[in-house]
Amino acid sequence: VQLQASGGGLVQAGGSLRLSCKASGLSLENYAVGWFRQAPGKEREGVLCVSLSGNTNAARSVQGRFVIRRDNAENTVWLQMFNLQPEDTAEYYCAADRDPRFRDCSLSSSEFDFWGLGTQVTVSS
Repeated sequence: VQLQASGGGLVQAGGSLRLSCKASGLSLENYAVGWFRQAPGKEREGVLCVSLSGNTNAARSVQGRFVIRRDNAENTVWLQMFNLQPEDTAEYYCAADRDPRFRDCSLSSSEFDFWGLGTQVTVSS
């Protein structure tokens, strides 16, 4: 089982990025998938997740700016980020929950079983 996050980079404040989480060894459509981030000196925090039913759960700090979307044909989950701000600078990780609830998903990292390596997002002011 492998999750690979990619798409990070350097962007100016107000810009956009799209991160992808591609899986091998499992079908993401059978898992809740979450995006998390960790900035230097800070704890990891949940950003956005998508449940089996397609419902999403977003951290207040990204509501209205970040969107999560499944692409089952590509076995990928996308994180589209708009209006990025310097406080969004962090290493971003995707994770899969193998025992999810159908309707909802959690932003608690302890709920997730499989983790990929991160991708760095840096937003300059």
